[in-house]
Amino acid sequence: MSRWIPILLLAGLAPLAAQDQTKPPTAPPDKQGELKDRPKPKTSGKQMVPAEEDKSFLSEAHSFNPLQSQKSVEIGDQYLKKGKVRAAANRYEDATLWNDGNAGAWLKLAKADEKLKDTAGAKAAYTKYLAVAPEAKDAAEIRKQLEKMK
Repeated sequence: MSRWIPILLLAGLAPLAAQDQTKPPTAPPDKQGELKDRPKPKTSGKQMVPAEEDKSFLSEAHSFNPLQSQKSVEIGDQYLKKGKVRAAANRYEDATLWNDGNAGAWLKLAKADEKLKDTAGAKAAYTKYLAVAPEAKDAAEIRKQLEKMK
């Protein structure tokens, strides 16, 4: 009976040894602990972009969603209160992608672009605002402002 115990143990460990042999070999880590096969991210040596100013969310697929558009406007308003104009402009731009007919988002985007001294972006946003809401209360003022920008 006692001679069967080592045989059973060896029989139980044989499948585990076979699994270790089937694993693909991995490259040894280099100096920074990264695998040599993995490409290193390209950096320009510049300062990293803060999360609130990152435009990566603009690359996602957008469809008509007025609730998401309104939420982006509200987040942009919060950024504007904190003085983060670039982040607010990005959120307003996101809001216009979710709902192209959101006149408030276009107006706020234009004003944020003006604060950032982006006259081309401000002109485009004001023009789109007037196209979306031609009968707005401040449409005459916006038209005068567009004339000054040209």
